[in-house]
This record gives sequence, C-alpha cells and structure tokens, in this order.
Amino acid sequence: MEGRLINSSSSLPDTKSAPEADSSVLQIWGGQPLRGHVKISGAKNSALVIMAAALLCPEDCRIRNVPLLADVERMGQVLTTLGVRVERQDDALVINAKDFSTSKAPYELVTQLRASFFAIGAILARLGIAQMPLPGGCAIGARPVDLHVRGLQAMGAEVQIEHGICNAHLHGNNRRLQGAKIYLDSPSVGATETLMMAATLADGETVLENAAREPEVVDLANFCISMGAKIQGAGTSTITIQGVEKLHSTDYSIIPDRIEAGTFLMAGAITGSEILLSPVVPEHLFPVIAKLREVGIPIFQEAADCLRVAPASVIKATNIETLPHPGFPTDVQAPFMSLLAIAEGDSLINETVFENRLRHASELNRLGADIRIKGNVAFVRGVPMLSGAPVRGTDLRAAAALVVAGLAASGKTTIKGLSFLDRGYDRLDLKLQQLGAKIQRLSEAEAGADFAPLSEN
Repeated sequence: MEGRLINSSSSLPDTKSAPEADSSVLQIWGGQPLRGHVKISGAKNSALVIMAAALLCPEDCRIRNVPLLADVERMGQVLTTLGVRVERQDDALVINAKDFSTSKAPYELVTQLRASFFAIGAILARLGIAQMPLPGGCAIGARPVDLHVRGLQAMGAEVQIEHGICNAHLHGNNRRLQGAKIYLDSPSVGATETLMMAATLADGETVLENAAREPEVVDLANFCISMGAKIQGAGTSTITIQGVEKLHSTDYSIIPDRIEAGTFLMAGAITGSEILLSPVVPEHLFPVIAKLREVGIPIFQEAADCLRVAPASVIKATNIETLPHPGFPTDVQAPFMSLLAIAEGDSLINETVFENRLRHASELNRLGADIRIKGNVAFVRGVPMLSGAPVRGTDLRAAAALVVAGLAASGKTTIKGLSFLDRGYDRLDLKLQQLGAKIQRLSEAEAGADFAPLSEN
C-alpha cells in the first residue's frame, strides 16, 4: 500500500464508508449471538505516546501495529505542525523528526487530545525549549499536569504556565536536561511517560520513584530502548534512566490493546457467546479476567496470545474498585458495569481513578438498568433484561459501555456520541458485524424518527 502523509488539514481515512462520527449514530438490534475470531488492534495509549517519543530521534522510526483511530490522526497532525514527517503505510507509521524545529504545539489540537501534552518532555529534550497548551480530551475528571511540571523542574528546566500555555526551557547555559531523582506523589501514567522521555537525552541518571506500572509505560520504555535509550525497571515502581546524547532509527511493533480486548470479553460475556480474541497479552488482562471468572464467565487461554470467552450458566454480582495497574483498570469499568447490569444480585463499583467517570450510568438506566450513583460509587442492582432505547456516549469508554449493553438489549438501541468511540476503538462496528452482531452506522438523518433527541443531562 502506498504511504499517505498525515498533515494538519487531513482527516481520518474513511475506511467505513460512513458518515462523519459527529453526525452519525450506531443502531444495534440486540440479542444476536456472537461467534468467531476478532483481531485486537494495537494499543491506543501506547501508540499516542510512542508517536510523541519518536520526536527524540532524528532518523526514521517505523511504528507497527498502529490502530486506525481519530486520536492517532490527531497526534499525527500535532507532529506535522512541529515540522515532523508522518507517513502511514498500512498498519505502520513512519515518523522522521530530522527537521523537527518548532517548539510550540498548536492550541486547537492539543486541547482536544490530552496525550499530545506528554510530548513536552521529548520536545524539551530535543530543542531545549517547549511551549505546550494545557491538555484536553474526554471530560472524565481532573487530570492536572503538576507532576509533569515539578519533574521537569527537578531536571533543570524553567517552567511557567501563563494564559493556558506551559512554557519550558533549559536553565542557564545547560545544553541538556540534568538527571535527577524524582518522586511522583501519585503513579501518574502521563507524568511517568513525560519524564521518561525527557530523561532519555538528559545528562546523567534519572530515577523515577512511585512510577506508573501500566503495560503502556513498559511499551514506551521498550520503544526508547530500541532506539538506544538506557532504561531499567519499567513495569516496577522505580524506573532508572541513564541519559544518552543521541538515539537512532528503529522498527518497533506496539502491544495489543488490553482495553479493546477487555471490551470484547464483555461483549462475549453479556451476549452469552463464544468468541476468540487475539493477539492479546493475557498478563495485561489478569485483573479483568479474574473479575469475569468471579462473576461466572468462563475464560480460557487457547494459545500464548489468544483467549476464548464462553457462555456462563449464570452471571453473578460482584464488587469492583478501580486502581492503577496492576489493579482493575478504570478504562474497563464502564463496559463491566453493562455486564453487571444484568447480573443476579447487587454489585458495587468504586471509581477511585477519575472523579467524573460514572456518567454512563444514567444512559444505561435508559436501557432498563437499575443503577444509583453516590459520589464516585455506583450501586448496580441486576435486572433480568435490558431493552433498546436512544442513548448518548458521554466519553470514550462510556460509549463502548453502551455498545456492549446494546448487544444484549431487546429491540433496537441507537447510540449517539460516536466521536468519542472513534477516538479509541478501531472500526468497532465492523469487528462486531464480523462476529454476527446486527449493528450499523448511519447518519442521524438516515436514522430519522427512530432517533429521539436526548437531553444534555
């Protein structure tokens, strides 16, 4: 396939022959059994930060297994505005930052994509100066950048935030950031990744204590190591980076998306279906698999990178508390809530990672669920059956939860808010169709009277 440059005016390729996400809906006729094999795409949260890390290298970096997502396209646009060449070749991106010279990222893009802010560490390490607007993204709660800022300051950078812009530059006559010992007040994934990237080209040794342990952090470390970085301890709470002067070209394949895999496990479980998922890294999914087995869902490892979910005789209630890895992932909380909505008994979900990540509960109630919210805790009383209704995705994982619920609901479910869904799921509707789901994407006009307007509440 001929390569395609990503530029600031391009849009996500129309691989679905579908309306634009903002003006389209998904219609799902529930109750259809799923069957077959689904291919899990590359990890969204790895792809975005690894694209940012390619700024550290002045040569070609080929990144394979990159999912086709709106967020990936947007990150490519951020990089091109910085003077970086980004070309898509099938499932790979070729990124060349040789002529990377612009230190200021565009406000209109960064405020739409939180992960783009993490590039501040790579920009500062390469150019000695960075101007990055404060980030945006899904409105799932406060995600401040103070840990990023304090870490860069510990490495010798001058950092000020003025008028919504984070301005950073090297202190005095320093040509490089300086190694430092940094303790993170919380194991922030974004701060860990930002500071790891900054430290790869720093002068001396940097030690990150209380670092995030997520698989995507390990993937970033392995990508940097493949370029010649010296990093030890990724995946533990202490990461040590010995700075080097220059990184070199690499050809690297990112890990499978554990959140997409978890979502398909929920889809199989809630429809009483038997499906195969690969490629996956079962260890990355251990908290999700453990909870699914606890509620009665049989999960089998068919091969080193393949899982099978089978029908359950009964789905039992359970309690869940979201935690940083290796705890139960907050990104799977919403689709798991859909499953618990039809479990036998009462379940409790305690969301401890983001304070505004239970808004999907009211939309699930439109489908007949019985969910009450108090603070960051959801009380889920299982019901025998969900019923189709018009609903709206309020963030990325909430939209996925509604798709999962719609697969099991009787009648037709119409879902709006697909711009969220397309940020994190690579052609989810087509993959479900291939498994036998009765699902289609169409414009609101085509949906017509079947789609009732929803309130914003």
